[in-house]
Amino acid sequence: MSVVCVGLAALDTILAVPRHPAPDDRVVATDVVVAGGGPAATAAVALARLGVPVTFVGSIGDDDAGTAIRRGLEDEGVDVSDLSVVPGARSPKSAVLVGGATRAIATFQGSAPPLELTERVRTRCLEADWVHVDHAGYAAASGLRAEVRLSVDAGNPIPELDLAGLGLYAPTDSALAERYPGLGIDDAARAAVAEGAALVVVTTGADGCVAATMGGELVSVPAPAVDPVSTLGAGDVFHGALLAGLVRELPLEEALADANAVAAASCAALDGRSAIPVRARFEPGTGGAA
Repeated sequence: MSVVCVGLAALDTILAVPRHPAPDDRVVATDVVVAGGGPAATAAVALARLGVPVTFVGSIGDDDAGTAIRRGLEDEGVDVSDLSVVPGARSPKSAVLVGGATRAIATFQGSAPPLELTERVRTRCLEADWVHVDHAGYAAASGLRAEVRLSVDAGNPIPELDLAGLGLYAPTDSALAERYPGLGIDDAARAAVAEGAALVVVTTGADGCVAATMGGELVSVPAPAVDPVSTLGAGDVFHGALLAGLVRELPLEEALADANAVAAASCAALDGRSAIPVRARFEPGTGGAA
């Protein structure tokens, strides 16, 4: 039982603000946190906290930010032995303003070259139950789709995304609507299945998620009601928690309910990771705390 996550790892500076500033404006933040981020990396942390062995594959620089990114993943129990440290490169960073239920993000993607999988990483992917990628990892890993169960976080745009042969296609509702304009969410999810994705799971924010399968099943699962401190990273946490349920072979509706619950719990902190529940305090298959 294992997952390999491939993609972006960043260092986020997150500020809580009473409102988002206008051009040439100034606001005084009420809190600030520096924490690890990145869609695939945060999904890896969620998997590790839920007791699933997970490897993260990505590229960082040999700067202070890179050191912090690596240490943050290591401290969570994520295997970073295949995290590439590029001499002289600058690591990815983001500045995030969180104001109420909204956020604004300015991101620097770093200066490392495009990610390529080594033979060692390809072997680890072939041995894993799932390979999960984000927009930064898709190009490197998409060629493995015929040999692995490939999960794609499509919350960020992925040029020339091909759904054929995917084990899991996981867009946001807005990303799905951009791909299938004019269709409702149910019909759009079915259209994604028709393109070749075995499982389509669409996150719908506070409303939860909708899933469609090749077998014709359509499942809608509501999210727990929460008063979020921040929703930063909640979708990434959802993807990690969903894969944790899938590798444990939970029934789909139970895996979706668990993923909703874990993602909702993560919203209790300003950053996207520190409030992710650990398995000792979360009972898989219950959709909530133990």
